[in-house]
Amino acid sequence: MATRKLTKRVIDALPVRDTVYVAYDDSLAGFGCRVTPKGARSWIVEFRPHGGGRRVAKKRITLGSVFVLTPDQARQTAAEVLAKVRIGHDVPHDRAGRRSAPTLADLVERFIREEIRPTRKPRTSALYEMYFRVHVLPALGARRAREVTLADVAKLHRKIGVTAPVTANRVATLIAALFSWAARLGQVPEDCNPARGITRFREKGRERFLSDEELARLGDILRQAETTGLPWVVDESNPKAKHVPKTNRRTKVSPFATAAIRLLLLTGCRLREILNLRWEEFDRERGMLFLPDSKTGRKPIVLSGGALAVLERIPRVGDYVVSGRDPDRARRDLKRPWEVIRTCADLGDIRLHDLRHSFAATGAASNLGLPIIGKLLGHKRAETTSRYAHIAAGPLKIAADAIASQLAAKMGEDAPPPPAGQVIRPGFKRGSI
Repeated sequence: MATRKLTKRVIDALPVRDTVYVAYDDSLAGFGCRVTPKGARSWIVEFRPHGGGRRVAKKRITLGSVFVLTPDQARQTAAEVLAKVRIGHDVPHDRAGRRSAPTLADLVERFIREEIRPTRKPRTSALYEMYFRVHVLPALGARRAREVTLADVAKLHRKIGVTAPVTANRVATLIAALFSWAARLGQVPEDCNPARGITRFREKGRERFLSDEELARLGDILRQAETTGLPWVVDESNPKAKHVPKTNRRTKVSPFATAAIRLLLLTGCRLREILNLRWEEFDRERGMLFLPDSKTGRKPIVLSGGALAVLERIPRVGDYVVSGRDPDRARRDLKRPWEVIRTCADLGDIRLHDLRHSFAATGAASNLGLPIIGKLLGHKRAETTSRYAHIAAGPLKIAADAIASQLAAKMGEDAPPPPAGQVIRPGFKRGSI
């Protein structure tokens, strides 16, 4: 239909026809009024998306009824839509596009199926799925993915952070990964990542190692657990405590559990590496373990004499070194035996993973060198092992004492005796290098 300036008088005068037609405005290309055979009139705007030329099909969206928007209001809205189209933005009034856009729940389901499960280890995949199921989907699952905002993710991040700041950070990182993946697939615009600007909670690195006294107590308790047994830990305030026998309150810990704890400490392995260890992965002649899979992939482990002795004492029951109730399946955890042993040994908040830290800290304190320790632990990156750098400070301490002693001597101060193992070079006063 011929274009003309669309005013209220023109709109009211538009005739009703047997078919739908559009009367276009002559002052703004693409803006017009659609008239149906029943006489309904509504404002529309047409454009070619993504800056396309004539080969790209036109797209039409409805702005509203002529009874809701005046001609000037409709024209202004159409101009805003066309301006956003020209710079590549999504059209906010595209109702059909909005209805077909995936919800966050749809994206999460596809993300887990196509990205997480094929590329992550089963336990990692299960953890990510739990983050989505418990934290993300209840809050944002029903929202259209492209409509999730930074404020939405920030609100969720702060809510989780009230009780679990580390978990909140992991959830924010996972949401960011989800939107980056969705953008690569064209499910959301490239610049749509509402988790990108989230300020993370501060995380404190945990450094807890067993002291010499704690190691001695742990050894005593392990031997006692295997022989005479350990006293029961009974919460007398519990109403059910009255049913606990008053005598013979001792129990022996499974030799597989005590052996696993010793191996964790003497090898520096991770918990799952020991619990998933099979006898076929133990090479007695070379004194090594050859793990087909670990957190960092295939991993050889050099065994010490102490670790070899522990393995030699373990009875062979089934395929797994650390046997549980079902000898044909890997043991799930060591929570119950470790809780009893930790309590009886008075180890406080020591975790099983801290046995690995103790292995590394002992090596660092012995000045074995961070590269060697990193190899023993199976670290792929040197930065991971650098957390023990402050412990491996023996040579630095000697150098610092030598330099400070020389400066103190020049100031006429009393120089302390040289550290053990430091040699005073002939011809120099004490305090000189």
